[in-house]
Amino acid sequence: MELLDWFQKGMRFQEYIQGMKVNKDEMMGIYDRFSLSDKEITRLADFKDTGMKVIVLTEDWCGDAMLNNPILLKIADEIGMEVRFVLRDRNLELMDQYLTNGTSRAIPIYIIIDKEGKEKAVWGPRAIQVQEMVNNERKKLPTQDAEDFKDKQMSMYRRLTASYQEDEKIWHSVADSIIEAIVSGK
Repeated sequence: MELLDWFQKGMRFQEYIQGMKVNKDEMMGIYDRFSLSDKEITRLADFKDTGMKVIVLTEDWCGDAMLNNPILLKIADEIGMEVRFVLRDRNLELMDQYLTNGTSRAIPIYIIIDKEGKEKAVWGPRAIQVQEMVNNERKKLPTQDAEDFKDKQMSMYRRLTASYQEDEKIWHSVADSIIEAIVSGK
């Protein structure tokens, strides 16, 4: 299937939100409180109303999607980029073309296309700074066979989720990373 067909198949934002069962309030909280900086808006100026579109491979249970999707939506609002949501687990044919490190079905993945449907950039699943933060947290965990591994892992997830919802520096590192993909076309 062509990327434009995948885009047409995807859900609009309202339809995606209505179907969410997990992380809806958290995601909307970020969406309601996040604003692009003047610098971020300036970097996007050349991409306004160019007919770009984005296919969002996502699932509502994903903490990274909870963080990244509302920031992408603000960027899309700024430049008039249409966004469509495609659920990863029901669309593995597309997902498997965009594996992280060639093996992982990590999400969200943003496939940015031009008005003709040609791929211009792919982004995801995390900004470099967020990945470094996750890596640092993972280093603190005991080995997987340790008795307290699951408890410590869940505690790590709670800390990360809380910082995703509150830390504006994280939000802007995500925005900068997505904007860089748009600007560089990578």
